[in-house]
Amino acid sequence: MSSNQHSSELRRLALSVLQPGFVGTEAPDWILRDIGDGLASVVLFSRNIVSTEQVARLTAQLRAENPDLIVAIDEEAGDVTRIESATGSSRPGNFALGTVDDAELTEAVAADLGRQLRAAGVSLDYAPSADVNSNPDNPIIGVRSFGSDPEVVSRHTAAWIRGLQSSGVAACAKHFPGHGDVAVDSHHDLPAYPAGADEIAAQALPPFRAAVAAGVRAVMSGHLLVPAYDPDLPATLSRRILHGLLREELGFDGLVVSDAIEMGAVTRRYGIDGATVKAVAAGVDAVCVGGESAEEATVALLVKALTAAVTGGELAEERLAEAADRVREFARWSAGLRAAGAAQDATGDGIGHVAARRALRLTGAARAALPLTAAPHVVELAPVTNMAIGKETPWGVAGPLAERLPGTTSVRVRGQELEEGTVALESCALEPAVGRPLVIVARDAARHAWMSRAVTGLTAARPDAIVVEMGLPGTATAAAAQIFTHGASAASGVAAAEVLTDTQAR
Repeated sequence: MSSNQHSSELRRLALSVLQPGFVGTEAPDWILRDIGDGLASVVLFSRNIVSTEQVARLTAQLRAENPDLIVAIDEEAGDVTRIESATGSSRPGNFALGTVDDAELTEAVAADLGRQLRAAGVSLDYAPSADVNSNPDNPIIGVRSFGSDPEVVSRHTAAWIRGLQSSGVAACAKHFPGHGDVAVDSHHDLPAYPAGADEIAAQALPPFRAAVAAGVRAVMSGHLLVPAYDPDLPATLSRRILHGLLREELGFDGLVVSDAIEMGAVTRRYGIDGATVKAVAAGVDAVCVGGESAEEATVALLVKALTAAVTGGELAEERLAEAADRVREFARWSAGLRAAGAAQDATGDGIGHVAARRALRLTGAARAALPLTAAPHVVELAPVTNMAIGKETPWGVAGPLAERLPGTTSVRVRGQELEEGTVALESCALEPAVGRPLVIVARDAARHAWMSRAVTGLTAARPDAIVVEMGLPGTATAAAAQIFTHGASAASGVAAAEVLTDTQAR
């Protein structure tokens, strides 16, 4: 092989191990060129999506260059949705499903999602989150987890995988070896999981073992330091974790995908190019990039870094070729899985609504106080959402409640507004509710001190208020009546509005 041929082959190999995102609802020319040159995967985000039909046209455009192209999406349902980012998810998320604890229901919800994704041309979903949310202060997992019990999380991780893959879309269990017991958001910095190996084996690994047993063919690594296995390198960059633990101990032989490689947990120390090279050297087969860095220049930079690492001896060419082979093997398998799901009905059967309703929990006083007989004033307390959730996805109870009770008024209050004194709770919450029912909607109040204070203050002034907790429950409140949705999806908001207004809904 000549020097030019070898350089071209290295570039093709480097392209094949990247899973880039891009901007726009149509494929840019550079993505199409790169697919022709060897790019084997792309990943879609909210910015690429208008409707299922539009995504189907986009994926058809992409696959005109390569019929086996892997089209991935970061779609968990619940709070983290891309395919329904404009409206909010019509399905509850993992925490709600774990609360119901009906594995058949979880499997049905995942199958319903899979039918929608398959109809859009998606072949790989970065879900489910197999993390055990053992740290209630975890800033990044929370309701994305099925719960804090490893057995519950294992049971529903397996059910989700079976359901999704039955509809022709490949699942991806994340974030290995478990992101549930950390206190730092890896989008910004490097979290640590300081538990010993025995505790990790009992607490964090069971859902991943269940995922492998359920037939998952992709696992996403987490950007976290796990000193029990590697005191120096984050899991995504650690051969001890990706090869020694995941492949040798857990017996996983499928595709290892990195969490978004531009996240601060790895780039602050190694740069996006250095982190990419170290990830592939450690055992990552497909590098997800483009949640934030979605430019042609980023892909070119990473291709250059990978090829230079091979020629400079930092990355073995055999490792790069092995990763590329796994990507191609997964692409062939996922294309077959997608074809096998072609006969599935993509219209959905309302199972998301059923699941959201079943996840609701009411205090006894709430049952006695409902239904509302007059249009209420709704105060929604809105936290700053993390980057996994995104800022644009609609949530809450006020909208669906107004549809059922015309005359409903509402206000959405943010912590910064309260702390800076630009909003007074009395004027926006209590005064408009004089002589009317007051509904207070909190989202993960137990994780936000300002929100807990606001709920406490409002319910002290109005103990007849009804508090709807969307997210992790745990707010101490003077209100006698509370409704817990266990997530902030659109489906959860609709379910709560139904219970607030319908005598038959409880």
